[in-house]
Formats: sequence, C-alpha cells, structure tokens
Amino acid sequence: MTAFLEQYRASLEKALNEPGVINDLLAKAEQRTGVKRLYIALGMIGVISIYLTFGYGAQLLCNSIGFVYPAYASVRAIESDKKDDDTKWLTYWTVFAFFSIIEFFSDILLSWFPLYWLAKCILLVWCFAPISWNGSAVIYNRVIRPRYLKYNTKLDKVVGEAASNAAKLFSQGLDISKFHIFG
Repeated sequence: MTAFLEQYRASLEKALNEPGVINDLLAKAEQRTGVKRLYIALGMIGVISIYLTFGYGAQLLCNSIGFVYPAYASVRAIESDKKDDDTKWLTYWTVFAFFSIIEFFSDILLSWFPLYWLAKCILLVWCFAPISWNGSAVIYNRVIRPRYLKYNTKLDKVVGEAASNAAKLFSQGLDISKFHIFG
C-alpha cells in the first residue's frame, strides 16, 4: 500500500512542477510560506473537497471545475496544429454532454446526497485528467461508442428528419413574421 501511495505522490509532485500557470502560482506560494507545494496542493484539494461536500454553491464550483479548464484547453487545442488534442477534447465534451443529459433526470434525487458534488467533481476531473486511462476515453470507448456504432444509422435518420422539420418550422416562422411586419 505504501508503494502505491508513493507512486501517486511522486506523479503528483512531478505534475505540480511542470511549467505552467499552476506551477507559477505554487512556486510563489511555496516561496512566501516556506511550505512545500505538494502540501499546499493537498491542502487546497482538501478544502475544495470539504466545500464540495458541505458548502453552499457546491454545484457552481463543481460545474466551474468541469467547464472552465476544459473550455480553455479546448480553445488551445483548436488553435494548435495537432489533431490528437482536438480529439481528446471532443471526446471530453461528448462525455460531458452525455452526463449532462443523464444528470438532468437524476439531479433532483442525487443532489440531496452530501457527497454528490464531490463525486461529480472527481468524475469530471478524471475525465479531463492528462493520464493514459483518462475518464473521457474510458467512458467513450466502453459506453458511448459501442451504442453509437450499433444505432448510428437510425440516429442519422432521426437527426436528419429533426433537422428537416426544424428548417421547415423556421421557414414557416419567417413567412409568418414577414406577413405581420409587411402586412
């Protein structure tokens, strides 16, 4: 068990020392306080975890964590020349949308459980974490992709019909508005 924890401590410490905004902020905090950045990061994770369990506005914090950084990383991916990062973030947003739809129906019941926002936040962080067993890739490949491959022809037909009906309704709405505006 100790070797297991040591492996994760070492990988967390390595991640906290990689160049970037987080490294810069932790370096300043480490310099001012004299406390190692690992302990600062673990303390922040602890405070956020407690807040997500008991705090007012935990839903906002959880959804911000699951949205702000992925949105920023997605824009960076769009602006880069690499295709792999685009695929990574498209996969994240597909999984995010999948869970948003599920959450719409289950949120009323699940949000009453004290650890709901913490568990959701952990799930979202796992989905965008830069690790080989990234949650988005796992969930997409094991849950979403097999169902898509099984039903994609039916889905394409339904989506095509819905788009056609929406275009007709939009056209009719424009015709009605032209009639009322121009008499």
